[in-house]
Amino acid sequence: MDVAVVVERVPVLRGLTLGVTAGESVGVVGANGSGKSTLLRVLATLLAPVRGHGRVLGAELGTDEIFAVRPGIALVGHVPSLYPRLTLRENLRFLARLTGRREQAADDALESVGLAPAGDRRAEVCSQGMLRRAELARVLLAQPRLLLLDEAHAGLDDGSIGLVEFVIRRVSERGGASVIVSHDQPRLRGLADRMVEIRNGQAVPADEEVPA
Repeated sequence: MDVAVVVERVPVLRGLTLGVTAGESVGVVGANGSGKSTLLRVLATLLAPVRGHGRVLGAELGTDEIFAVRPGIALVGHVPSLYPRLTLRENLRFLARLTGRREQAADDALESVGLAPAGDRRAEVCSQGMLRRAELARVLLAQPRLLLLDEAHAGLDDGSIGLVEFVIRRVSERGGASVIVSHDQPRLRGLADRMVEIRNGQAVPADEEVPA
């Protein structure tokens, strides 16, 4: 992928080049406002570049090809992708029906992230940490080919931090790729096969110096 992205007339990513291979996990760091979340939106096919070209799961960005690959992409962002008035179990079972999976698979996913006892609690009354774990359960259920995590550890207590590694490992074992954004660089280095930093609109190896 080699793209330029403008958001509200402001250039955010400029000549950014990034490749992610099957089974690989890539950590992304950078200053606030550097374009990390914008990069994830591009990879999720939600934002088309204004210049350049790129392919995600074989689909050319900015074309109708992206609609065929979106079911294979899971984006866990700052806002939970849950229906607030449904329980956690109802949310997961609804996704299971949409993707042709058994309801038991939804229950198993909740069990895997420690939410089985809270399955009958509505999403709107859950804590941020519970919602984050529910989002990770959705990833386990959906089995994406591309996982995008924005601030991967946000809202998780120390006892739940390991769930991020568990989910990323499950994705990798199926040959999927992960791109993980986090301010917690020590933890991120333990999760990622390699690290890149968004600087001056470009993605460079995290320890590499680039001209301004």
